[in-house]
Amino acid sequence: MSRFRLYPTNAQAGIMLGHCAHARYVWNLAVEQHAHWRPGRSPTPGFAEQCRQLTEARRDNPWLAAGNADVQQQALKDFATAKTARFTSGFGEPTWRRKHTHEGFRVIGTDRVPEFGPDGSPKLNAKTGRQVMGRSVVVQKLNRHWARVKVPGCGWVRFRLTRPELPVAKTFRITFHSGRWHIAFAVVPEPLDTPGTGKVIGIDRGVKITAALSDGRKLNCPQLTVKERAQIRKHQRRAARAPKGSEAKTAAHATVARLRAREADRRKDWCEKTSTMLARTYDRVRFEKLNIKNMTASARGTAEQPGRNVRAKAGLNRAVLAQGWGLLRQRTGHKAPGRVEDVPAPYTSLRCSACGWIDKNSRKSQAEFVCSSCGFTCNADTNAAVNVAAGQGGIPRPRRSAGAGGATTATGRPSAREPQPLWVGIPLF
Repeated sequence: MSRFRLYPTNAQAGIMLGHCAHARYVWNLAVEQHAHWRPGRSPTPGFAEQCRQLTEARRDNPWLAAGNADVQQQALKDFATAKTARFTSGFGEPTWRRKHTHEGFRVIGTDRVPEFGPDGSPKLNAKTGRQVMGRSVVVQKLNRHWARVKVPGCGWVRFRLTRPELPVAKTFRITFHSGRWHIAFAVVPEPLDTPGTGKVIGIDRGVKITAALSDGRKLNCPQLTVKERAQIRKHQRRAARAPKGSEAKTAAHATVARLRAREADRRKDWCEKTSTMLARTYDRVRFEKLNIKNMTASARGTAEQPGRNVRAKAGLNRAVLAQGWGLLRQRTGHKAPGRVEDVPAPYTSLRCSACGWIDKNSRKSQAEFVCSSCGFTCNADTNAAVNVAAGQGGIPRPRRSAGAGGATTATGRPSAREPQPLWVGIPLF
């Protein structure tokens, strides 16, 4: 997906906010309609039936008819897609969309262009024998930095062109958040070519060091500066003291949102550049497999069984989410499909990358690893990344006997001290 910053005029921004309101209203109507369904009742209406109902609603409500019909139908199309993919997408049932939070709408192309097959030959209609004509978004390039796109009801709207080529897509989505407009064209990017060097890299993700690579490099996701964090706290206090519904409260919240958006932009930019570097440099990229959703779950508990250290856990959750672990893994998988693997996380930080000995006492601190068997010393995150690169994760296997030569480690090397059971020092449950 190609995403660009959109710069509409004040009049165009007002029209697009109306499109956002109509799309959100139609979406919420569809959610409410499906929420009333119970077993034994007639089936809920599908996309075609909802489009017919939308036509009747537009006929009876002039304020809804004043909006664009294609924008409202695409909201129903998005709902039907989300409803169909509720079991595979991981997001579950479609939920309500709120003002100031879910501001956006989707537009389909209006320009008729001929379609071609994968081999470059024109697509032909099986009945008529004529070439199939598809829809395309109307985009024009103004200069090397600016382009414009045709939006229903707004005419030509400028956007900042940050790629050398104009996007060619059938649909695009416009979103509004933190006072900024963005346009995303539905374009499937081409995967990056394999370098062919045979290199394998392991990545251990953490809070202190965002990504520790098995070659010794340490990459950190950029965060807000101390001054920017102080500004966030200052405007949060102003918003708390301001009267409810006042302009001062709205302005304070808007300032905080802009600073938060700046942090998110830095995180996304870092993930894009880092994932591109990994896809272009290494033939195979191995990540430590982490269940980020469970790791960042709230510790609040229930009224009957309240949680412990709730505030401390909330701070840890924010620190984890600020590192962009999931986005880095996702974007690397998009750019290097089939070349990204997930290695089970257990024991990767306790295993010695030199001899394979596993002991929780080898992890002296967050940054120091000293093997209790062979004395190997290394940065703890780098040691874990080397284990990830070697695919050594999960529950270890029992030690194999070395015969007359004595016991060996999990890697087959002789142990440096008197052998003991592999499970010593490892919590099994």
